[in-house]
Amino acid sequence: MEGGPGAVGAEAAGGAAQRPGPARFPFPYKPYLIQERFMAALYSALEAGQVGIFESPTGTGKSLSLICGALSWLRDFEEKKKQEEARLLALEHNGQEEKKLLTLDESLWKEPLDEPGCPDSKGSAREPDWITAFVRKKEERDMVDRLKEEQIRKKKREDRLEKIRHNVQLKYAAKRKRSEEDETKRLLQLSKEVLLEGGGTDVLEQLDHNEEELILAEYESDEEKKVVSGLEEDDDDVEEEHVTKIYYCSRTHSQLSQFVHEVQKSPFGKDTRLVSLGSRQNLCVNEEVRRLGALQLINDRCMEMQKNKHEKKSDGEEMEGKKRHVSRTVCPFYSYEQMQFLRDEVLVEVKDIEQLVALGKETKACPYYGSRYAIPAAQLVVLPYQMLLHEATRSAAGISLKDQVVIIDEAHNLIDTITCIHSAEVSGSQLCCAHSQLLQYMERYRKRLKAKNLMYIKQILYLLQQFVSVLGGNVNQNPNSQAISQTGTVLKSINDFLFQSQIDNINLFKVQRYCEKSLISRKLFGFVERYGAPTVVKTNKENQKLAGLQNFLLSLQQGSDKEGALQSLPVEAEGDQLRTASPLMQIEGFLSALTNANQDGRVILNRQGTVGQSSLKFLLLNPAVHFAKVVKECRAVIIAGGTMQPVADFREQLLSCAGVDPARIVEFSCGHVIPPENILPIILCNGPSNQQLEFTYQRRDLPQMMDELGRILCNVCNVVPGGVVCFFPSYEYEKQVYAHWKKTGLLTRLATKKKCCSHVGGQMTGALLFSVVGGKMSEGINFSDDLGRCVIMVGMPYPNIKAPELQEKMTWLDKTMPRAAGQAPSRVLIENLCMKAVNQSIGRAIRHQRDFASILLLDHRYARSAIFNKLPQWIKERTQVKVAFGSAFAELRKFHRGKSDTS
Repeated sequence: MEGGPGAVGAEAAGGAAQRPGPARFPFPYKPYLIQERFMAALYSALEAGQVGIFESPTGTGKSLSLICGALSWLRDFEEKKKQEEARLLALEHNGQEEKKLLTLDESLWKEPLDEPGCPDSKGSAREPDWITAFVRKKEERDMVDRLKEEQIRKKKREDRLEKIRHNVQLKYAAKRKRSEEDETKRLLQLSKEVLLEGGGTDVLEQLDHNEEELILAEYESDEEKKVVSGLEEDDDDVEEEHVTKIYYCSRTHSQLSQFVHEVQKSPFGKDTRLVSLGSRQNLCVNEEVRRLGALQLINDRCMEMQKNKHEKKSDGEEMEGKKRHVSRTVCPFYSYEQMQFLRDEVLVEVKDIEQLVALGKETKACPYYGSRYAIPAAQLVVLPYQMLLHEATRSAAGISLKDQVVIIDEAHNLIDTITCIHSAEVSGSQLCCAHSQLLQYMERYRKRLKAKNLMYIKQILYLLQQFVSVLGGNVNQNPNSQAISQTGTVLKSINDFLFQSQIDNINLFKVQRYCEKSLISRKLFGFVERYGAPTVVKTNKENQKLAGLQNFLLSLQQGSDKEGALQSLPVEAEGDQLRTASPLMQIEGFLSALTNANQDGRVILNRQGTVGQSSLKFLLLNPAVHFAKVVKECRAVIIAGGTMQPVADFREQLLSCAGVDPARIVEFSCGHVIPPENILPIILCNGPSNQQLEFTYQRRDLPQMMDELGRILCNVCNVVPGGVVCFFPSYEYEKQVYAHWKKTGLLTRLATKKKCCSHVGGQMTGALLFSVVGGKMSEGINFSDDLGRCVIMVGMPYPNIKAPELQEKMTWLDKTMPRAAGQAPSRVLIENLCMKAVNQSIGRAIRHQRDFASILLLDHRYARSAIFNKLPQWIKERTQVKVAFGSAFAELRKFHRGKSDTS
């Protein structure tokens, strides 16, 4: 629920008037006071170009506040810009004077040039004045010229969109033209096939047509120039300038769709040019490509189809026989004209991802590329984290952040998200498998590959060999049967890893660029798909002898003139995985990660029982290096979420390390919309038998501690009507406690009051749901009203400090960050990770203004000031610390009886 008729907003106008921006914001209904304050603070941050950390608890209408606050600012910004443009264009009326001034300026400019080498002090003194006047006037003229061009482009775009918006006939005409073109293409294809039926085969090549696409094209150079797309673009469209816009990103496509629906309901829904971006996996409408399933396969196949289209245009002189298969692999949805039409349709009316896909199918245009064409003219771009936070993905999508606004929602895990996006892991099994595949590919097509391709393939083979070697294995043997003598986990700096692997002499940047440009992983996948398993190769034409990898290897041994026979390599181990994606695709990500700066990451060598079970992982330690680029380019950045506390992590690890001036950072946190009497948070220090509640790793396994927890739950279930959600710090501990209660008979006693389950439901007075912090129930699932009347947090969910990755992060923080309030940065990190998880979990129960719930924090350590102060403000100010269970139980019973009487 985003707001409502019961909201109090009388003071809102006065509060908002203190800041820049409108006295009242357009809103679909009367907003809450906290929504007014949120929008005013947001408007102020955007106007001042600040980096804001905004917290608004779930259920307080955060999405609508973001939409109405940000789009109000954008509307006012565009209006101011329009007025400034009008003022500058008014200078055109003084055209004659400008021409005279230009002539005068030019003559002044030439005067000193007529006296070369003259160090006249009088002339030098005059120089700054006339140069400054000339430059200023020239800059003004250039700006006026640019504004004129921009206005012409804007007028063309607005006229085009207006025509589409109001002319239904235009849509039908476009549809009819599409169907005519489809029919023409179909007839043309039939004609070609008839003509080519008796064409014969290319005996010289000894490869069938289907195999042509597996050959790597000639790799021109490492600094290969970017080809735009080879389509018949209109220059105005290609060079269209990016208008000032807001980039809104969130974690999942469902969250983005929900946001788009909120925009549609808002007062800005009709007039906002919004475009939703997504991955090919979400937007592709070509069924042949969608069936590949894996994202990397879809990406590579799509890029290959585009390449085929451009090659088809440029290489018309090639033999028709060779091109027969390629012509079938051109994507029918990759039509510039149709994508332009889809772009305009997207800008005319707000659409979510599902509507965009439906439109793509209807117009026979690619939604993935069509939506990207809409970015420059869009006012609001909605996209997932990955596309915004990963620089290469951002660049590929055509996203320009220069002087734009970025809003990152659901950002409580932003640091972890950036770390995960830029980390990569490969197993020994994948390394051996990729080496095997690539070696066989090279042997098969050696005579067809150009020198530069062979050079890079050999470099990649060497890299794979050294990676397996550093794990303690041999790349030519089965990884699952190679035992590791020295098991354990070792962390190394990037440089140390490169030296130990003996690959420091290889330019990884060039190898990475080669993999990207040559699409080698896609070619390799096609090769393995064709020869890797009997089920892949159809028994047709003359290729029946190559049914399966073993027969293929045999054919290589018999028919090649290499010195010695090729050894049968360990590929069978991951037969199923091969058909999902080539391991080389994942290894490319690891190679890319190794190009980070030495101090910003670590390589983890995880040696397990066998080479196949062992792995190499790149861990990013400093996410700020990647976020710094976003903050530097943008006009303003807003990091928002329902539970952002504690915010110290964002300030220290992300913003300060990214070089953000502390004066530019602003924080805003608002309370909840519920009245104070609708929530009862209690920190409970002791149980019913006066056992101190301390669920540390050393004490939580004690039978008396688990018994005390059981007694607390029995008492709570007696007085709480409706659902009770109990969060455990880990799955292991949940299983252990459950087994203990089953053994002691406590579960039977609990079942008389609540149905104990792992899914919400049940009879009696609701259900008791056991869940785990960080699991599915702790994020994204709402327990509103009777589904969750009490949330219980068992102990403090500290992360495992013995985990090598966390230990390395702690060491890095202690070396690079200052101590905060006498605490080591590593200690602060551990507490913050714990409390972020707690805050995310306990916010599940309160979902709207009239909701109510109690919250029990079962551990005396929550009462410590350092921990207590990291609770969300709206919970902290209402929390009671209870040493004795009796007084806590009395408060709990009084609270729920009172609510039962009023409901």
